[in-house]
Amino acid sequence: MPDYFHGYTVVGLVAVAGVLFVTVAFAAGRLLRPAVPTPEKLLPYECGVDPVGEGWAHTQIRYYVYAFLYVIFAVDSVFLFPWATVFAADGYGGVTLVEMFVFLGFLSVGLLYAWKKGVLTWT
Repeated sequence: MPDYFHGYTVVGLVAVAGVLFVTVAFAAGRLLRPAVPTPEKLLPYECGVDPVGEGWAHTQIRYYVYAFLYVIFAVDSVFLFPWATVFAADGYGGVTLVEMFVFLGFLSVGLLYAWKKGVLTWT
């Protein structure tokens, strides 16, 4: 039984070391940095130009939706290339073909849902 938990102990120690490293780094940064806030330093930065208006601007959600759809299809392509190599191997053809069609089916249903909701129309 001790051998079973040895792997978890190593992972736990690495996690604790990582948390301690980040905590020490942030604490050292807070202690060693100069803190002299001036009104100029507290202004929002706009490419060296004096800021005009409020510091809050609304962004259209459609940009995020298109970025999200891009990520979905990028992940799809990441899974398609290894699948193609396994599909070419002997004995895996039928199983991997069905698995990939199930995966592409889920993506197609998501894309169809986004299209029906009108997400893909640029207004």
